[in-house]
Amino acid sequence: QVQLVESGGGAVQAGGSLRLSCTAPNLHATRFDIAWFRQVPGKEREGVSCINRKSGHSYYADNVKGRFTMSMDNAENTAFLQMNDLKPEDTDVYYCAALIQCTAAPNPELIVHGEFGDYWGQGTQVTISS
Repeated sequence: QVQLVESGGGAVQAGGSLRLSCTAPNLHATRFDIAWFRQVPGKEREGVSCINRKSGHSYYADNVKGRFTMSMDNAENTAFLQMNDLKPEDTDVYYCAALIQCTAAPNPELIVHGEFGDYWGQGTQVTISS
């Protein structure tokens, strides 16, 4: 089972920046890629970005392209999401997840389902004020 732990959320004003981290200690033992999603109760999961661990290529949702950058430290099994020029509409709970494969902006249907549920972190709150 892949455990994922997010950190780095917070509250900033519009135009500010935040850097999220996702640590997945046993990700290296799998073939899965890793992705960032965002969701609040009552809304569907929205794919933000993902990274293909084999190629190193990252993919983004259209509404974050040019503002967000995803990277991966394979030695530390940690993924990062650098978020710049944040907007109020970026306010959400951000989750990292194990993905079957990352070849385009992340699709929630590709989140890995384990024996005890989705391989999905506990989330970190991001709040952007105008």
